[in-house]
Amino acid sequence: MTTVEIVFRYAAAPTEAVAFALANTREVYGIRRLCFDREAGTLRVEYDATRLNAAAVMQLVRQAGLQVIEEVQVALPSPAPEPAPAA
Repeated sequence: MTTVEIVFRYAAAPTEAVAFALANTREVYGIRRLCFDREAGTLRVEYDATRLNAAAVMQLVRQAGLQVIEEVQVALPSPAPEPAPAA
């Protein structure tokens, strides 16, 4: 399993019907987690990249009724600096 996260920015807050439809996308094999950030207006979807791709996830989100504006690039954490060698 290869877990991937994708973040979508949406236009308007989801209605109850849209939120319910999005919750049902968890039934799709490969979707692991959905997380809204209402302040940022984004939806983070964690999925199994061996089962789905970004286009399929986008299609599922749009079919649920969420008005997606764009896919937001997720910043990867920078690697921790290597410790200095002991003297």
